[in-house]
Amino acid sequence: MSARSPKSTGEFDRLREIFARLGSRAGELGDDCALVPLGGTTLALSIDCSIEGIHFRTDWLTFEEIGWRSAAAALSDLAAEGAAPVGVLVSLGMPAGSTDHGAEIMSGVGDAAQSVGAKVLGGDLTRSEQYLVDVCVLGTAERPVRRAGAKVGDGAWVTGRLGGAALALAGYRLGPRPGGPLGRRYAHPEPRIAAGRWLAAHGATAMIDISDGLAADAGHLATASAVGLEIALERLPCWDGALPLAAAASGEEFELLVTLPASFKGTPDFELTRIGECVRGGGVRLLEGNTPVALPAGYDHFAPS
Repeated sequence: MSARSPKSTGEFDRLREIFARLGSRAGELGDDCALVPLGGTTLALSIDCSIEGIHFRTDWLTFEEIGWRSAAAALSDLAAEGAAPVGVLVSLGMPAGSTDHGAEIMSGVGDAAQSVGAKVLGGDLTRSEQYLVDVCVLGTAERPVRRAGAKVGDGAWVTGRLGGAALALAGYRLGPRPGGPLGRRYAHPEPRIAAGRWLAAHGATAMIDISDGLAADAGHLATASAVGLEIALERLPCWDGALPLAAAASGEEFELLVTLPASFKGTPDFELTRIGECVRGGGVRLLEGNTPVALPAGYDHFAPS
């Protein structure tokens, strides 16, 4: 892979440039977690940075919620590998004069880690111009599930319901702060650790967490697996008030998109909905009935504003 020109400005163009520059100095890149064989198991590691003004706002969320949300986003990567969390490390950046907000943020991180059986193992504290919560997660997986592995004929499934994060975000922007389950959906997302482990144990062939939006993340999985994905909009499980196309675009859902063999007949104790199938070719096709629908754009940190 050759380096891209300076005209490449999107997030994934920049990632490709980085991968190309690293060359043989890097291991396998591009999955939800780094996977390191360790004795009879596999160590799964991921890191996720949350920055004030981009990933959270202090006038929308409490500092405990900021900590929880930052940790949950990182833990969701472990869920996508079918891994069991062990612990988290946190680099915390705080403005001068921010008193005890660091302790509040870390309390939220600790609550999120404890909710999935993990502990805070350490980290770093530094002064910064704005709040920054950089969370590294560690877990183990007996049978890690990667983005690559989906086969033609596999069914495409999704956990939970989609569109809640976008609805909640719209509520925060319009004010007042949304309450009830919808407000909690944004402020207190639950990483699907148990679901990921169940799916890994029941034959999942590929899996990814939905952070950039279903349509975008389906594209990442399809590319890694060298298959096409056809998704029926009418099958999408949506939050009340969310239209299917908006649900397909909604980022930071932290649900799981998973492919399972056509013979799958499991009955999990969590919401799991078949939304499509893997086909020959490549890319993603959203279908409304039999009519293709234009793919909504996913979240891109470096997209032109």
